[in-house]
Amino acid sequence: MKYALAAVAVLLGVAAFVYGGADDSPGLQLLGALLVIGAIVLVVRTARRGQSRSSGLR
Repeated sequence: MKYALAAVAVLLGVAAFVYGGADDSPGLQLLGALLVIGAIVLVVRTARRGQSRSSGLR
């Protein structure tokens, strides 16, 4: 479920970045880029935590 929400956040971020470029809005591009970066960071953190928990159970 977290990965699906992250995918939606990435799609919205990319759409905001593209629309901000077409509308010449640097603020919207920044928000879109931050949304994409934040979603990627959360996915990586979630994957690492899941990996460390599974290796700790051995």
